[in-house]
Amino acid sequence: MTPYYQSGNQDFILINGDTMERLDCVGQKVDMIFADPPYFLSKGISQCINGTWKSFEKGKWDRVTSQENINTFNKAWLSKCRSLLKDEGTIFVTGTYHNIFSVASCMVELGYKILNVIVWQKSDAKPTLSRNYFNFTTEYIVWARKSERVPHFFNCDLMERLNGGVRMSDVWRIPFLSSWELKCGKHPTQKPLRLLYRIILSATHEGDLILDPFAGSCTTGIAAHLLGRKFIGIDQSKEFLDYGIKRKQEIEDADMGAKILKKMSENPEEVTVMINHCRKDLKKKMIETGICYLRAGDSKGSLCITPGFERLSYVLLHTNGEDYQMFKLKSKGHFNIWTKENLKEYGFDTSHAAYYIVLHFDNSNPIQCKQIPNLKESGHTYIAKIKPLSDFMGIK
Repeated sequence: MTPYYQSGNQDFILINGDTMERLDCVGQKVDMIFADPPYFLSKGISQCINGTWKSFEKGKWDRVTSQENINTFNKAWLSKCRSLLKDEGTIFVTGTYHNIFSVASCMVELGYKILNVIVWQKSDAKPTLSRNYFNFTTEYIVWARKSERVPHFFNCDLMERLNGGVRMSDVWRIPFLSSWELKCGKHPTQKPLRLLYRIILSATHEGDLILDPFAGSCTTGIAAHLLGRKFIGIDQSKEFLDYGIKRKQEIEDADMGAKILKKMSENPEEVTVMINHCRKDLKKKMIETGICYLRAGDSKGSLCITPGFERLSYVLLHTNGEDYQMFKLKSKGHFNIWTKENLKEYGFDTSHAAYYIVLHFDNSNPIQCKQIPNLKESGHTYIAKIKPLSDFMGIK
């Protein structure tokens, strides 16, 4: 069968047609599957909102049907997917209460081993129109491996580092779609790249093959490509696959690909790192005492406390962009305001300001950095600034 689209090195393949039929044409085992199947929500109705009629119809493929039909459908595609998974492979399936219980039940019946049910809480969810329910802000992601006995891969260390050194939980606060994700077109059930970024990093290695049997506009494929994974996507809609091709072509430009990867890796909930440039002797003294201080205020070279400071979890000390060392703060987002007299008690000779922001860190356990971003603000200038932890972790 000829693919609908295939990249030059065959690491990004799109197949058009009915998922049930086209899964038989994949022809190779895959390391991971991400599936966003129909939720069966559409009723073919519209509602007047603020004087404007809005349709809630996503497509015939999402039409409400009987529970028996939903179970039959889920069991059929999950069975085909299981036969395509490598023995150590895993699958992630998204849903709401409309379909996710059926998905989980079929998985157990087919021999999958459920590992987690992840709660994706949309940190910017829109209000539910009806006032008869609690506000709907979550979707669920069932993560399972192919079988009970064969171990799977989980990048626990990376997930922990991206979560500020704390074990990542099964509740993920990730925003919904951003405007930069919609420039090439929009799918009615499109998932944010930030969600796929985390999923792919958690359960695959660079170079692994990922399958999406309901690819839509290829969010899974875009995230996979930017993270150095191979991708096969299936969808019955040529229109949505064309959106995916446009998105793939967009990231073939190296600068644009780097920009989207940067945005994809950003997480408003992510912990951050305070970067502080200091003389070599001062850096040594800070490490000896476990105290990092910066001038407080809004003058040039000083630091102003802004929203997001509460996520600060690490400090990186460097001298002219070299000889850098990272340490974990003793208390996330916690700081003191000291005078220069307070600092002198610990052997620091300060004279630039009346007040200082003081961060206490664990000097006994330096944190290894996988990569170092550009620490210069402009030209040869170094100033105190805050960056996300993922900038230092070497995410691939």
